[in-house]
Amino acid sequence: MSKQSLVSRKNDHLDIVLDPGRAASAAGNGFAAFRFEHCALPELHLDQIDLRSQLFGRPLQAPLLISSMTGGAARSAAINAHLAEAAQQLGIAMAVGSQRVALETAGDQGLTGQLRQLAPDILLLANFGAAQLVRGYGVDEARRAVEMIEGDALIVHLNPLQEAVQAGGDRDWRGVLQAIEALAARLPVPVVIKEVGAGISAAVARRLIDAGVAAIDVAGAGGTSWAAVEAARAADASQQAVAQAFADWGIPTAQALLAVREACPNTPLIASGGIRDGVEAAKAIRLGADLVGQAAGVLQAAMHSSEAVVSHFEMLIEQLRIACFCTGSTDLAALRQARLLQLSAC
Repeated sequence: MSKQSLVSRKNDHLDIVLDPGRAASAAGNGFAAFRFEHCALPELHLDQIDLRSQLFGRPLQAPLLISSMTGGAARSAAINAHLAEAAQQLGIAMAVGSQRVALETAGDQGLTGQLRQLAPDILLLANFGAAQLVRGYGVDEARRAVEMIEGDALIVHLNPLQEAVQAGGDRDWRGVLQAIEALAARLPVPVVIKEVGAGISAAVARRLIDAGVAAIDVAGAGGTSWAAVEAARAADASQQAVAQAFADWGIPTAQALLAVREACPNTPLIASGGIRDGVEAAKAIRLGADLVGQAAGVLQAAMHSSEAVVSHFEMLIEQLRIACFCTGSTDLAALRQARLLQLSAC
């Protein structure tokens, strides 16, 4: 695919995701099925609740990840800089969007060592698509992606539904698991696998961990639907109808998280996919997440400034802290033991 086509597609994606009415999944994220039991006597000081965490040896001031986003070269540089500056100020993690354009063309989308200069202390994750692993990508491209941003780990994202409904999408996924296993064995940094909004099942997660993957982002249904995004980009009514039929496809984030945690009890898990606020972040941590990721929810702020991104996540962190307070949880370990009531099937 030409640079112009790749960048045009990324710009389309960004425009559509910025309009929730066009990009939102028709499925719920599953967290409404759960409610914390309120603790009316917490015996805690709210300001002393400890939200610190860590992953891959990098300390985090809160268990949050700015999840992978996408965009055209002209706009992504500013977005990435705003996100990196905010992540550094807040002490949270950041994952960049797909680096395919940067790897295959002269456009770097702001994905250079400048990100590490802006955020010298954060957990920073590189990213490209799993489908590329059976189309010529290998350990050399993975090293380049990581070195390009001086990253700590590499996300390989799974998006079979998006590719299936996208005009010109990658339809041959044979051999992807074997390629992931080979990459995980040779790459000197951890490999993280994430879906892009349709969720990872327990069975798939177990196969990935057995293949050497270091962590999993369940990235379930309930947030951005990439089938809906591709329906909005469709060139004709037939292609649009095919894609739109899958707007509610996927495993809700809460359900995926529960299942994957049970199947992979010792694996670092990231929960993303339509998590709207700090209360849902708290529920995700209680259900087994080590970190909670958010992408589309902060994209509007990222278009404006790093200060806007900081304000967005400060509110989410305060909500998470209050959820700890009102469950009598002095830290994240205690939150993972808080009483959570299941109201209905998620």
